[in-house]
Amino acid sequence: MIYLILTYVFFKIGLFSFGGGYAMIPLMQAEMEYFGWMSSTEFADIVSVSQMTPGPIATNTATYVGAKVAGLLGATSATLGVSLPSFVITLIIAPFFDKFKESKIVKWILKGIRPVTIGMIFSAVIFFAQTSILKVQYEKLFDFLTILFEDFSKILQIDIPSIMIFILIFILSLKFKLNPILAVFISALIGIFVF
Repeated sequence: MIYLILTYVFFKIGLFSFGGGYAMIPLMQAEMEYFGWMSSTEFADIVSVSQMTPGPIATNTATYVGAKVAGLLGATSATLGVSLPSFVITLIIAPFFDKFKESKIVKWILKGIRPVTIGMIFSAVIFFAQTSILKVQYEKLFDFLTILFEDFSKILQIDIPSIMIFILIFILSLKFKLNPILAVFISALIGIFVF
């Protein structure tokens, strides 16, 4: 039964997520918490590992989550679930793509989807900020926004070493065009010594 649930959950995520893997992260996190499969911190760790491994982040994350929840068959079920919607939609749309790519309705639909995609990616940024650099954990994005406007001092409870690593890597990336692999390696080394 768990295999069907994993397939269904990740099929739903794959079907209704626009904007790539980062836009899927808030949906995945909500499902993980709803089913009690893992905490926010565990999920953030899995996403971090998924970013470092070859392949799309959404597929890697689904595979790791499925493996943690139900072993090898769980990993297969979750991976199949998240990948199947894109595969089916591509098969259906591909023959008609040239006919509809200049359609005004299609352009309007895509313009409507873009702001939602930005919002989902911003939600992922807030999720990673709260699991990585903020000491106060929030169950929902709404809680974070409520506290932001009501009691800003709680937002300022940050993990200083984590924020310093973030600033260092950010500056190195901007100023010296630091290779992402090197950035991860430097961050890991600093983490070993600091934490």
